[in-house]
Amino acid sequence: MNKINEKLRKINLHYTNTVKLLLFIYLFFSGCSSNQKIEQQSQEDLPVDSLYNQALDTVYSGNPKQAASMFEEVERQHPYSNWAVKSQLMAAWAYFEANDYPRALISLERFIELYPAHEDVEYAYYLRALCYYEQIVDVERDAAMTQRSMDAFSELLRRFPNGIYAQDSLLKRDLASSNLAGKEMAVGRFYLRQGYLSAAINRFQKVIDEYQSSNQVPEALYRLIASFSMMNLKRKLIGHLK
Repeated sequence: MNKINEKLRKINLHYTNTVKLLLFIYLFFSGCSSNQKIEQQSQEDLPVDSLYNQALDTVYSGNPKQAASMFEEVERQHPYSNWAVKSQLMAAWAYFEANDYPRALISLERFIELYPAHEDVEYAYYLRALCYYEQIVDVERDAAMTQRSMDAFSELLRRFPNGIYAQDSLLKRDLASSNLAGKEMAVGRFYLRQGYLSAAINRFQKVIDEYQSSNQVPEALYRLIASFSMMNLKRKLIGHLK
């Protein structure tokens, strides 16, 4: 009988501890949920300008990704206000500051599509080009991002030739152009060393035709003339041998 009572006591103790543990877990997560709801409710109770300024402070305090979410919250809470338009562009900027270029580009494309006549649309085009430009790592391995950067800067310059970002855009586009031209020149020189004159000529000609503002053009002209001279000598030599 004592053994049975002892066993029942242990079972009751185990059951009591289990109930206490489950109650603790429930209260803990309920508290977390309540805190989240209170925090969300407190944000929703804030005036729109205060919410916007909080997002700005969050960027300047070194947490741009969180700030981007806060700017998006401004847009969610006040979708038809001027603050929503402003916050959409600021969210893109915050994502850019966080090096989250894909999400920045999504926000920028949406802003440009929805507000093509907005006073800050020039900045949106500029920031979009910078998103591509900052992702250029090694043009020798992947020229696609360099080309996208060039295209984006070219579109900005076409739309805003005298804009405040025109000079910097022109400089960065020319640098990107020189990178692509440099890649073509490297391939052309390789073909030239191997004696593939036609292939080398095609590469040098491409630099001259497509990257006219590049600093690679003078060398491309020199190599092109040298390649044609070598080709003519080769033809003459073959003619003499016949």
